[in-house]
Amino acid sequence: MRRVLIAGNWKMNMLSADGTALAAAVAAGSGPQPSCDLLICPPATLLHAVLDTVGKTALPDRPVSVGGQDCHADASGAHTGDIAAEMLADLGCSHVIVGHSERRAGHGERDAEVRAKAEAAHRAGLVAIVCVGETEAERDAGQAHTVAAGQIEGSLPEGATATNTVVAYEPVWAIGTGKSATPDDVAGMHRHIRGLLPEADAMRILYGGSVKPGNAAELLALEDVDGALIGGASLKAEDFLAIAATAA
Repeated sequence: MRRVLIAGNWKMNMLSADGTALAAAVAAGSGPQPSCDLLICPPATLLHAVLDTVGKTALPDRPVSVGGQDCHADASGAHTGDIAAEMLADLGCSHVIVGHSERRAGHGERDAEVRAKAEAAHRAGLVAIVCVGETEAERDAGQAHTVAAGQIEGSLPEGATATNTVVAYEPVWAIGTGKSATPDDVAGMHRHIRGLLPEADAMRILYGGSVKPGNAAELLALEDVDGALIGGASLKAEDFLAIAATAA
């Protein structure tokens, strides 16, 4: 059985007081009976404080993992403003997101760069959450499956396994736009992606397109959806935990 992963991407939000309060609320409200894995990915400035807060608050049998939102492909060097996967691991992070659509679009990241970052995550002992997904124009042109296949082929490194890699499908047109993919859309794409993966039966595929408490149960019930990568709804503990509760 693939265990459900509910991951929160806080993006560029929260200062220290709000961030630690949110982390504490998530950890304290996660409940004593684990039904899924919980992961929160705050901005780099909050990682140390959030890790400390989670460590002090989370129940022993209900841990909350912490991950980074990006990493550099190199372990060190003259890369002003970047953060290495080894630095994330040194802090105590367990995961890192690579290839998010906002990085691909806003920073011009291509599959080869995403692949190198995923390799860096593996080198540092982190789980790489590799994001793929099509734009609205690509979907309208009937290219959604082709785009996803190309990104999977180009972004997943050799040695990607169900232990060190999670794939997140995020239709770009459904992120922060108020639009939502239908369950049939999601089911079809996840089924297509699973057929392209190494260790296909075991590797987890998250859905990441405007997941909310109101639609989470329907999405998480789909056969090839193994969790969610959540943006806006992860900034409120009650919403994030409500989504996690639907995975029970």
